[in-house]
Amino acid sequence: MRVHVVSDVHGNAEALARAGEGADALVCLGDLILFLDYADHSRGIFPDLFGSENASHIVRLRTERRFEEAREFGRSLWAGLDREALIEQAVRRQYAQLFAAFAAFPGPTYATFGNVDIPRLWPEYARAGTTVLDGERALIGGRVFGFVGGGLPTPMRTPYEIDEEAYAAKVAALGEVDVLCSHIPPLVPELCYDTVARRFERGSEALLEAIHRVRPAYALFGHVHQPLARRMRIGRTECVNVGHFASRGTPWALEW
Repeated sequence: MRVHVVSDVHGNAEALARAGEGADALVCLGDLILFLDYADHSRGIFPDLFGSENASHIVRLRTERRFEEAREFGRSLWAGLDREALIEQAVRRQYAQLFAAFAAFPGPTYATFGNVDIPRLWPEYARAGTTVLDGERALIGGRVFGFVGGGLPTPMRTPYEIDEEAYAAKVAALGEVDVLCSHIPPLVPELCYDTVARRFERGSEALLEAIHRVRPAYALFGHVHQPLARRMRIGRTECVNVGHFASRGTPWALEW
């Protein structure tokens, strides 16, 4: 059995259409949408609306952790515009392309949400063969995969951030699993620190507790684009950041 796993697709529909090649199943751990590319400030919903110069400015403010200034600058740009309507239109265009890319794979696809995704829109675009799971399990090749979508609250205030209690309840609902799949990592400093952004991303204590309690064979996640450690072992569990698919364009493979 061979399963290809991707995370942090961020608009890379072309590579996503090829992600399942050679696999029996495809797993996506979220963040389909590209709102703003921190490496290329000309790409994403924000620069499409406001230009790359304004995108560069807001990236600089966020990188310097001047989050309130970044929010104020954003509010000034959005003044007089229907922010929610414009973003939803742009997100819908991306989802149409991305879910069509999933459909290019003839095998089954299993997907959960990232922190920048908008879950309420997914049912409109997920086609036959794509199963969306959040706080739910799926049997893939005889192994039990558990899926937990979304992220925890941050100063970035991304669309699908969940309070810690609700997130922990989703983790607990999974019970015994062989492979624990989430968008964000367990709360381990080496797995949460982004070496390029030079900051810690939010990790989940509930995921870490589940790893110690359930002892799955694998814990798979993304979210941290340039982690200090891409993988480590916690007890019998192999913890793996499956990689920043938007830039790499290649899936991580799990075989048994």
